[in-house]
Amino acid sequence: MELGVIGLGRMGQIVVDRCLDAGHDVVAFDIDDEAVEQAAADGARPADSIEAVCDQLGEKQQIWLMVPAGEAVDAALDELDGHVDGDDIVVDGGNSHFEESVRRAERTAAAYLDCGTSGGPAGAELGFSLMIGGPEWAYERMVPVFDAVATGPAGHDRMGESGSGHYVKMVHNGVEYALMQAYGEGFELLHEGRYDLDLEAVARTWNNGAVIRSWLLELCEEAFSEEGGDLGDVADHVAGGSTGTWTVQEALEQEVPLPLIYGALAERFGSRSDRFSRRLANRLRYGFGRHDVKRE
Repeated sequence: MELGVIGLGRMGQIVVDRCLDAGHDVVAFDIDDEAVEQAAADGARPADSIEAVCDQLGEKQQIWLMVPAGEAVDAALDELDGHVDGDDIVVDGGNSHFEESVRRAERTAAAYLDCGTSGGPAGAELGFSLMIGGPEWAYERMVPVFDAVATGPAGHDRMGESGSGHYVKMVHNGVEYALMQAYGEGFELLHEGRYDLDLEAVARTWNNGAVIRSWLLELCEEAFSEEGGDLGDVADHVAGGSTGTWTVQEALEQEVPLPLIYGALAERFGSRSDRFSRRLANRLRYGFGRHDVKRE
């Protein structure tokens, strides 16, 4: 299948590479010429503009946007206007707000699929988890690409109508906040408690058969191994917060209580005083997303 990929940051490059590995034909564009050169070196056909991407694709176009949420998505859609029609498909793989995705689906000539993407840079080897909203026919046509980009057929599904993919990803991120906070608080008690504990050993032991084993707990073990049991100079500052804020706002609107997610969000906003739990959350964001680690 032919696929145009617009946006070749860490996640966009993974989309390109996994599609190429699966035998798909990829046309790649980014405003960064070096990123385009890297994609071309990997086997993609380079393009020097969004229009050039469309020109190189066949009659029925499939285009994956992996650009930052917000104005960049609208700018890319504006440039696609006039080059796509109802037989074409545009996938928005960023962290867009679900209501923005509904608006974009209504104004885009092509079929618009909002695709919540989870897995971070680790997806380069394992594949992503993809939560997709939009027309069923468009989803079905994209299944070979989704199979390649995700962990496999079980790693993606159509959640429902437009907006539902990014809605599910929004709630996913809210759950992620709460899980990180729970691990942080537990290890904070162990760190400050009555025993002199090797937290890397605790995490490793929990990861082998314990009820609370998980990838995030594996990243705790990694953090203690690389930073030390006191997390060294990792700062008490947890970045991010937009998707968690959206989750809490939606919960208030739907009158659904989310005390754990709200508490985790509040901790992020309050991360100006020194807390061990937030320092661990700071380091965990590097583990799963290779986000910069703020240090003291």
